[in-house]
Amino acid sequence: MKARTFAEDAAFLARHTDLVVLSSPDGRARVAVAPAWQGRVMTSTAGGDAGPSFGWLNDRVIEAGILPPDRRAGTLEEHIHIFGGEERFWLGPEGGQFSIFFPPGSAFDFASWKTPAPIDTDAFRLVSKSATAAAFTHDFDLVNWSRTPLACRVDRTVRLLDRAAAADALRAALPDGLEFVGYETDNRLTNRGTNAWTREGGMLSIWILGMYKPSPSTTVVIPFKAGPESDLGPKVNDTYFGKVPPEHLVVRDNVLFFRGDGTRRGKIGISPARSLGIAGSLDEAGGVLTLVTYSVPAEPAVYVNSMWELQKDPFSGDALNAYNDGSPEPGKPPLGPFYELETSSPAAALPPGGTLRHVSRTFHLRGPRAALDALARATLGVGLETIERAF
Repeated sequence: MKARTFAEDAAFLARHTDLVVLSSPDGRARVAVAPAWQGRVMTSTAGGDAGPSFGWLNDRVIEAGILPPDRRAGTLEEHIHIFGGEERFWLGPEGGQFSIFFPPGSAFDFASWKTPAPIDTDAFRLVSKSATAAAFTHDFDLVNWSRTPLACRVDRTVRLLDRAAAADALRAALPDGLEFVGYETDNRLTNRGTNAWTREGGMLSIWILGMYKPSPSTTVVIPFKAGPESDLGPKVNDTYFGKVPPEHLVVRDNVLFFRGDGTRRGKIGISPARSLGIAGSLDEAGGVLTLVTYSVPAEPAVYVNSMWELQKDPFSGDALNAYNDGSPEPGKPPLGPFYELETSSPAAALPPGGTLRHVSRTFHLRGPRAALDALARATLGVGLETIERAF
């Protein structure tokens, strides 16, 4: 099936939900945002209405909308509404004794797993919008697996970035001839309650996930700090859903390559001690370089652990993740398929009224191979040929 353009994807979305479309002055960079789905960035383009649409959309779920509870039983929507979208707001941790995805005291299995309504079915209120930015807010209450109440407010702004802001965020010049779209989401989580969020009762984190279209020639690239495991810990956590085999993950001294082909379910994570604050992917066939960066704390911080188990250390989690979709078990279809790049904030040790901020930035770039190669070397530390020959 022929891939849809941005205009076609935007028109499809607009038939099923309200849409806010941000646009650069020249109309080339465009971003489609859905308030009803937590201010989610559904898709973007660097080529105007006729340009390629970069986000992965789940047409079936979008067309069905949010199913009422009596129609969710026995369906995937009983656990999550997978609308897709290339940048969505979530909260962690997913697993462990401070999880918000499992009812208090339940088993850590898929039958018990359920995405909380505030990050699945609740709408975020549109507070303001302009040609290049839109702001949202939402108040809600959660209870974690350990029965700790968590009263929350989220404030989220989606903002287009111009060329100068993109170069500053990437710490690299954008070579001439590159077509690009870049945007940031400024996400703030506030403790609305009367009790502090602590290690003893559990803390939340801001978790930003981007869903993209897989292909046989798509490779995720994550550079990381080199150094001995005795000092920095493991280079990668590759056991979230069973160990990732070498035909899907190649780890070198300071960079790893992970397939984004949507054929085998697997997830990897980079610890805060190893992360350089950037991840990317190359769609070789489409000629698209995607880069994701996030606000790295100035001081060492702890991160929530999302492993599906009672944890010895619930604050030893990862700062950066990548996920490749595939069948969750023999005979079952994939969720998408899609692949993801994910960033997380530190755990939110917030007093009443305290706020945690996490900024995530996404860039898609197309253009001459030499220009893409130069940017990949400047940001990821490896050129296109090295990425293409990783597997």
